[in-house]
Amino acid sequence: MQLLITNIKELLQVRETNIEKVSGKEMATLPTIKNAFLLIENDYIINFGEMNDCPNTDSKKVIDATGKIVLPTWCDSHTHIVYAGNREQEFVDRINGLSYEEIANRGGGILNSAKKLNETSEEEIYNQSKYRLEEIMQQGTGAVEIKSGYGLTVDGELKMLRVIKKLAKNYPITIKATFLGAHAFPKEYKENHSGYIDLIINEMLPKIAEENLADYIDAFLETGYFSVEETERIMIAGKKYGLQAKIHVNQFTAINGIEACVKHNALTVDHLEIITDEDIEALKNSKTMSVALPSCSYFISIPYTPARKMITAGLPLALASDSNPGTTPSGNMNFVVATACIKMKMTPEEAINAATINGAYAMGISETHGSITKGKKANFIITKPLNSYYELPYLFGSNLIEKVFIDGKLV
Repeated sequence: MQLLITNIKELLQVRETNIEKVSGKEMATLPTIKNAFLLIENDYIINFGEMNDCPNTDSKKVIDATGKIVLPTWCDSHTHIVYAGNREQEFVDRINGLSYEEIANRGGGILNSAKKLNETSEEEIYNQSKYRLEEIMQQGTGAVEIKSGYGLTVDGELKMLRVIKKLAKNYPITIKATFLGAHAFPKEYKENHSGYIDLIINEMLPKIAEENLADYIDAFLETGYFSVEETERIMIAGKKYGLQAKIHVNQFTAINGIEACVKHNALTVDHLEIITDEDIEALKNSKTMSVALPSCSYFISIPYTPARKMITAGLPLALASDSNPGTTPSGNMNFVVATACIKMKMTPEEAINAATINGAYAMGISETHGSITKGKKANFIITKPLNSYYELPYLFGSNLIEKVFIDGKLV
């Protein structure tokens, strides 16, 4: 089955030959074609170009995109959308002046979500999570990474990862699963960090590997959570099972964690609201992608990742939603892109690159996702009529998406 999109006002993120990512000054360039067509066969892109070169429309389904922008679906490389319940009370607590740390010390935060998850059946967690997945697909996300980390027990972590696997089986969206047993220390291990890490390495990891439940491994490398040394133990253990690292780091403090992540060939380092010159030097000439989560900064009023400083230093940057019940209860990548422009002073070109091609790299799927390239998955957004793609971040409160296609099918 062929699908032809015609009269596209502007086709974004066009790459004749595939690239893995864009870095530094390259991020300011977003290749486009005006008055374009896009040809899909089954679930792949097979052709695109100017309307002057548009193929014959016989025996093809045709969509007229006059006045509309077409771009690849968003690649959201950092989410926690599988969870039970919510944490709206903590939202009010923060309004009343409590900090993230104070809420955590009262039994809130990650431990609150872990308690709820372990009390909830696998079926119910799936039913709650599938609606969040369906919502982000309708908002233009065509590939997503989902983390565990709200179990913090052998059974709880396995339960989360099984739900992620079931979502991946039942929905067309590409899903990558990340094992985040090292999200926080359970109360019973508060004074026995080594004991909990032993549980992760000796009990959780072998069972996860046996059921093939994860693609990556993660840890919350942060003051008061997992130290550099503890995170290194987890990254080394993950490697033995073929799980590359994607690490939470530098959200609140800089403790030389980024250097350790680069040393262990982490695919990504995520958050980076605080970053030092030494961190930037460690990232230069590495294969590790920096991932910013601006809607988290927005929601809990912490600094934004210093995108301008990092891009000026020649680094690549990806954008992701951090969708989770406590600090970012939204997976809307349109808002992420807008917030990156408004608060991080990224240009629309940089933000779209960060949320598409660089987001795909941050999930290890840049061969198949993230750009309009022949042979890649037919994952794309058709907007409503727009003056230009600058309206995507400019009209941050409006729903500008008319249609979303994933694997060549209308969502």
